[in-house]
Formats: sequence, structure tokens, C-alpha cells
Amino acid sequence: MMLNAVRAAFSQRMHVKPLISCSYHVTARRFSKSHARQGDPLAQEYDAVIIGAGHNGLTAAAYLQKAGLKTLVLERRHVTGGAAVTEEIVPGFKFSRCSYVLSLLRPDIYEDLELKRHGLKVHIRDSYAFTPLLEDPGPGGRPRSLLLSCDQNKTYEQIAQFSEKDAKRYFEYEHEMTAIAQALGPLIDAPPVELSAISNGTLRDRMDIWPGVKAILQTGKALGKNLPQFYELVTAPMEKILDRWFESEPLKATLATDSVIGAMVTPKTPGSGYVLIHHVMGEAEGIKGAWGYAEGGMGAVSRSIANAAEAHGATILTEKPVSTVLLDSDQRACGVVLEDGTEVRSKIVLSNATARITYLNLTPEEALPKEFIEEVQAIDYTSPVTKINVAMDRLPDFKASPSGKTKQPGPHHTCTIHLNCETTDLLEKAYQPCQTGHISDRPMIEMCIPSSLDQTIAPEGCHVLSLFTQYTPYHLADGKKWDEDAKNAYADKVFDCIEDYCSGFKSSVIGRDILPPPELERIFGLTGGNIFHGAMSLDQLYFARPVMSSSYRSPVEGLYLCGSGAHPGGGVMGAPGRNAAQVASKDLKRQGKRR
Repeated sequence: MMLNAVRAAFSQRMHVKPLISCSYHVTARRFSKSHARQGDPLAQEYDAVIIGAGHNGLTAAAYLQKAGLKTLVLERRHVTGGAAVTEEIVPGFKFSRCSYVLSLLRPDIYEDLELKRHGLKVHIRDSYAFTPLLEDPGPGGRPRSLLLSCDQNKTYEQIAQFSEKDAKRYFEYEHEMTAIAQALGPLIDAPPVELSAISNGTLRDRMDIWPGVKAILQTGKALGKNLPQFYELVTAPMEKILDRWFESEPLKATLATDSVIGAMVTPKTPGSGYVLIHHVMGEAEGIKGAWGYAEGGMGAVSRSIANAAEAHGATILTEKPVSTVLLDSDQRACGVVLEDGTEVRSKIVLSNATARITYLNLTPEEALPKEFIEEVQAIDYTSPVTKINVAMDRLPDFKASPSGKTKQPGPHHTCTIHLNCETTDLLEKAYQPCQTGHISDRPMIEMCIPSSLDQTIAPEGCHVLSLFTQYTPYHLADGKKWDEDAKNAYADKVFDCIEDYCSGFKSSVIGRDILPPPELERIFGLTGGNIFHGAMSLDQLYFARPVMSSSYRSPVEGLYLCGSGAHPGGGVMGAPGRNAAQVASKDLKRQGKRR
């Protein structure tokens, strides 16, 4: 009965519209009075105000409040979490609407904020990747597929069906990549060295960069003999590296997807290896390199961080869009103004928004140097991603690994499923049309089925699918817009591709939510639709993130960037929020001593 009712409301071709349509914009520069009333949290003065309740903003709030600073978080949407959010778009189905899988959250944040105690439960995936092939049935009566899992013997057998040589080398490759990724930990967990402090800073400024210098030294020591391999990863095309290691295309293409996911690059792009390293540096539940699904969706991650912040005394308010950063007579940040004209005073302001929104939309232009504005305008926010969330009445049944009579998820259902990824050339062919505003007939598709492990997010017997697809342009060719027809036409193309691998897939769809780059920008405030708050290319990393002249601190005293646009970048890791909070807290204490 329930499924029939849901189907009546959501046809296969229907695009589910966002629950709230709002965007950051500046309505005024300064206001002379506040509309807040006595007793209202907004009537109070705070030590810190944070713009945006994404997971980094919430992390910053938790650390600032722990440090004894009275902290307020203001979120423009009706729900906290930013891109790490759970929303029930189709009745009974809870979608991780943007980010969808957990691994990169820094271990010390998990421990410091006691996130497990505050409600975070993670279902670990035993299998990593599943790549079915479109080919005629083989000796086993079905097409081949590649499944990489925690079971080394089974993984060896899976790779050996394509290449015995590759099967022998795979574990050596995994060991090297993991060693490099883990060596970067100190760099991730410390603010980058500020170049200005080296060249013309005071003695105190130079002393302040010691944690960054120490992190560089620790990373260099940890990399050891792998330093040349790390250099190659951040400079060479990933295809070149994989060709040196392996000969079988299904394995190379499967591994190569981690070097392009979320980025407008291909395995042929120099430096694409860093994107891969960024995706293998995490852990879940203390297991290095593991990935998992947060029970209740990714919003549960944000909720646990919010719970930790509130437990220490932080205030978090939703549906409070900020219009502008408030400046005092010395052009120092002293609070924010909401879109309704309410002023909220504070000693410091941190922004979880992108650098472009923070500095070009929310900060009075006259407070920023012209050169800095030009740097921010030049940040690359190009995104290839369209996210599609799907409600299903049953599991996909893959031709390469048929379920038979059982309705229970198999190991291949629990991991990341790669479609149209049999060869690296397919990834290149999917990328090329995007450069002229067109879309390939075989887009790259990463499918995850979190309900295969988390039964709390879908009705019994039903499932939630997350489709992370690329390459799709922000601007379509011939001046076309991403209207309902364009969204549905693209989703239909993706579903046709999935049908090639899973007969009956389309008939199992109850409802879908289609988010091309402009929608990701409009709903979540992701400039250009970029999930990382800016490309993770070598020219936009470390002390060049978001720009060469600024990382967490901005040219405006008292204004800080704490989102993924700052070091160390995107992904649900919390490090930008934690690091920014530590920098801001130190600055505030120093100012207090001067006074």
C-alpha cells in the first residue's frame, strides 16, 4: 500500500524539486539597528559567529566552544549539515543528498568531539569496489566483473581473471598508496606555513609557523623512500602511473576513478594522482583506508558534530541567512547582519561558505585589497558532477552478478559500483563532450546503495541509491538551461546505461532527485557546483588554498574561512573547520593579552 501511494506521487520521469530555494546575496552593507528582542539568542553578543552549519562550520563551533568561546552558528537552510545532510525527499526514503560515504573524517576530531557518544554510528563496507563489464556471457554463463574487497585471496582471484601479473602487484600498489596517504596526516592536521611570515613577518609571526614547518618535516620523514612516488602523484597523469603498475583495463579504470571523482580532470591530466591520494587517506572506526555508511545518512555525521558543539554550549540556528559581514570603524569584523536586518555582534567571524561567496558576496568590497579580490575571482570552481538520488522498490540485479531468488544484498551491493568504467578510455570519452557543453552517451557512474547496510533509511524491502555521475557541464551547449526537461533527459540517459548492466532497473524506480551543477550551487551554496569548494589541483592546495595570500585568515582582521575552500580541502574530514578554529582562537587570545 505504501509503495503504491509513493509511486502515485513520484513518477520515473519526475524531478523532485528542492524543498527550499534560496541563495547567498548581499542586500545591504551596514545597518544601524537590530530587530532582535531581549531573550532572543540573536540579541546576545558572542565571541564567535559562524556563517553556515556545514560539517566544517559545526566542527569549528565545537572546538571554539570547547576553548571557552561563546559561539553561534547561523544556517540559511532549514536543516544543518551543508553538503553532509540527510533529507527525506521521497516519503519514507532518507537520502544523503550530496555527500554520501564516510572515511575522510579526521580521527582526532572523531575522538576529541566524542562523536560516537553523540550518536554517530558507522556501517563499515567490507568490499571497496565493484566493476561489472558489458560483454557477452563467458564460461560461467554471465559477463565478467571485478570485485575488490578486504578478503585478499578473493581479491587476488578477481584480478587474476584479467591478469595474473596484476593480481600479484596489486597489494604492493595498495601498500604504497596507503603509505603515502597516511604520511600526509601531519600536513592535513596543521595550518599551512604562511609565506608572508617567512618573508616579512615579525619574530612572533615566524614562531607561529613552527607547527606548519614541523608538519612538513614529519611528513617528509614519513614519506621517506616514497617521496619520489609522491612527487610523481602530484605532477604526473594518473594514467601514466597505473600503466607502469598494471596491464588489465578493468583494474586500471576502477582505480582511476578515484583520481577524477568530483574533479574536471581525466586520468590523463597531470596531477590527477593527488585526487586519488585525497580519497585513500581516510579511515573509519579506526580501520585505515576503510569506508562506511553513517547510519541515518550523512546528516547523522553533521548531527553528531552539532550535538558535541551544543553539549559544550554552542548555539545553532537554522533559517538565518546572513547578508553581510559587519565591520567596525577600523574595518575589523565585528559580527554579521542577517537578511532581515538583524545585527549579531561578535569578536570574530568564521565563514563555512566558499571563498567566492565569503569574500565577493558577504564581505564589504571596500575592506578587501583589489589584488585579493582578483585572486578570489580567479579560483577554479569548475565541476563535472550531477548527483542523482533514487528511491527503489528492490535491489539492482546485475547481469554480471545475478542475485537469483535471494533479495538480500551481496558484497557487490555494499561497495562503490562503477559503471561505464571498464577502460580508462571510456573515462576520457565521457570527459571530452563536456568541454563543449555536451554530455557523453556513456557518462561515468558511481553507484552506492547505503541501504544495503543501513536499514533505517528506506522502507522494508526498498532501497536508496546514490548516483554520483560525471561529466556534466555547468553551462549546456547552445545556451540551453538545466530545466526540468534537461534534468530528466540526463537522468533518463543515466538510467538507460544502468539498465544495460541491470535488467529491470528502470521499472524498480519509485522517485528521483536530480542535482546538476547549477542545482548543487543553488541548494547547497557550492560555487559552480564544486563539491570541494574549489578544484583540488596543485595550484589550489596547501598555502595556495584558497589563494596564495590567504588560507584561514583573511585580509579583514577577525574574519576567517573555515570551510572546504581552505586547507586541506574538500571531503567530509572536518580538518578545515578544526584548523581554522585553532588559528582564530589563538588570534583572539593574543588580542586579549594586548588589551
